[in-house]
Amino acid sequence: MIGTTRLIAALAFPLALSGCVTGTDYSRKEAGFTSVANKTATVTAKETVWIQNQNQARSAAAQVKGLLARTKPLDVETAVQIALLNNKGLQAAYADLGDSAADAWQSTMFINPTVSIGTTGMGTPELGAFKTIEGMITTNILALATRNRDVAIADTRFRQAQLTAAVKTLQVAADTRRAWIGAVASWENVGQLQHAQATADAASELAEKLGETGAMAKGAQAREHVFVAELAGETAKARLAARLAKEDLTRLMGLWGSDLDYQVPNSLPPLPKSVVRRDTIEAEALRNRIDLQIAKLDLEATAKSYGLTEATRYVTDLEILTGFETEREIEDDETKTRTTAQVELEFAIPIFDTGKARMRKSELTYMRAANLLAEKAVNVRSEARSAYEAYRSHYDIARHYRNNVVPLRTKVEEESLLTYNGMISNTFELLTDTRDKINSTLLSVNAKRDFWLAEADLAPAIYGGGATKAAAETEVAAASESSAGGGH
Repeated sequence: MIGTTRLIAALAFPLALSGCVTGTDYSRKEAGFTSVANKTATVTAKETVWIQNQNQARSAAAQVKGLLARTKPLDVETAVQIALLNNKGLQAAYADLGDSAADAWQSTMFINPTVSIGTTGMGTPELGAFKTIEGMITTNILALATRNRDVAIADTRFRQAQLTAAVKTLQVAADTRRAWIGAVASWENVGQLQHAQATADAASELAEKLGETGAMAKGAQAREHVFVAELAGETAKARLAARLAKEDLTRLMGLWGSDLDYQVPNSLPPLPKSVVRRDTIEAEALRNRIDLQIAKLDLEATAKSYGLTEATRYVTDLEILTGFETEREIEDDETKTRTTAQVELEFAIPIFDTGKARMRKSELTYMRAANLLAEKAVNVRSEARSAYEAYRSHYDIARHYRNNVVPLRTKVEEESLLTYNGMISNTFELLTDTRDKINSTLLSVNAKRDFWLAEADLAPAIYGGGATKAAAETEVAAASESSAGGGH
């Protein structure tokens, strides 16, 4: 027999070990989101929200409708703000953050003990209900011993999830900015082609009238008419490209239904007077790139996991079982009850599996993370240099088209028109010069677009968010890349 106090102590010991702690930092509904919102607001100067109930959804929808109503046509900053409020893929990324918080919260809790109760001799006539009853409580000692390491690993993964959500936010903002630039440039090209179309239509009508009087040969008339027809085809292609570019912007902003009535400006902003100097852009990127910080945390978490694997190399399962056994017997026509305490220790014997394979796998995982971090650091430097080089070069190219190519083409067209009116040059030469003028104008618009895209890529190169590879040169085939805009 053991005393009641000792019996209670034996049963309570594993329960005390298996108590739980509260993970207040992880259990909040918006766990970790404040850090994400603050970090991204520093870069974008925009608000982002994590929608988790109907009231928040209605509030965000009202904000979006208000922004669309107040801003006509839609400017780039408003488009970015709408995307951060309304992009559903971004909300999915925030849900991943919540999932990581739940994992970290779970790691702060101890594993529940297992209780087992059994009886023997049930229905024995002399003893009534049972002869022996046994109760056991099983507690995983290894889980208790490694709990702090598990919590540390989960916390590192949670911080990774915060940074991943921040990167996704910056990516949506950058993609929306690029999509707005592409849509506006597309409609600007449409506007340029429509202007050329109007001029060509007037020339075609004049050619038809001159042909009726015999002042223009049929071959010259045909050249005028085919030029108008080809220009109409190019305008239709440009208009299609502009509609599709606007749809790209619409998807990023998460708009549908009546919200599709928004319009974008007729043209991109003019080039700035000068470019911003970023001589220390490499250092800025190494200091601020969030994806580089994610890679560092991945290495940290991998190192902690490696340490945990090493600590549990030989002992992979260790449990303590505590309980009691109560036995009833009949002696001298009296029922006597005897209760004894029990303590058992269970563990796997590392005879066949000594943990070498798990250790090797952990080592390789760590080496992989270390090399990926080193690669990321090299790439971050290169991406920063490339972004700044593209920014400066596209500015020079766009300014060259604006200040030199387009004015010269305009002059050539004007002189060609004068010689044509003076019957010095023929229709073919005039049409060639006119077509070259249109192509140069479209190239100028596209060069301006490339500059603004390069400018939009600077922030992702410094902070993260998916900087795209800058175009090496402005395309020469203007008719095949018709994109421009005007209040559409």
